[in-house]
Amino acid sequence: MRHEGVRDEVDAFVPGWGAEMPPEAVAAVEFSKRVSRIGGLFEQAIRAELAELGLTYAEFDVLVALRRVGEPYHLTPSELSRSLFLTSGGISNVLQRLTGVGYVERGANPGDRRSRWVRLTEEGLEVAGKALDASARAHREVLSGVPPEAVRNAADALREVLAIVGRRSR
Repeated sequence: MRHEGVRDEVDAFVPGWGAEMPPEAVAAVEFSKRVSRIGGLFEQAIRAELAELGLTYAEFDVLVALRRVGEPYHLTPSELSRSLFLTSGGISNVLQRLTGVGYVERGANPGDRRSRWVRLTEEGLEVAGKALDASARAHREVLSGVPPEAVRNAADALREVLAIVGRRSR
């Protein structure tokens, strides 16, 4: 179902794509451009909120991942890396910064002497809460004016697409 009368910035490019590609390819490009644009708008709004807390987006991701697992708020670096789709080197750099400011601490993993765990400190838990509040504000700001049912429908449709597309990238 096309929404005639509703236009966005991607629509300006569709005629050019249509002249060069079959319709199903145009729809796929429209889809990916809109997903990318919306993701960029969310990221821009979240980064602005996080800057006020002195956090980068990657630091936010780590703090929230640790908070999300619940008490005692700890994971191994490899678990963090897998859950956040970051390289081990990228996680290492973020953990160094978060350890330096006292938001996480690292310790021996009693279940596996070859690995270490990363745990939120009390201060890290507090900052993670503030960061989640900031993220929620940014999401509300970006989606202001969008009917909640449109958000729900889009989220459900994207789940269906990601369930198929995501399997191919594993």
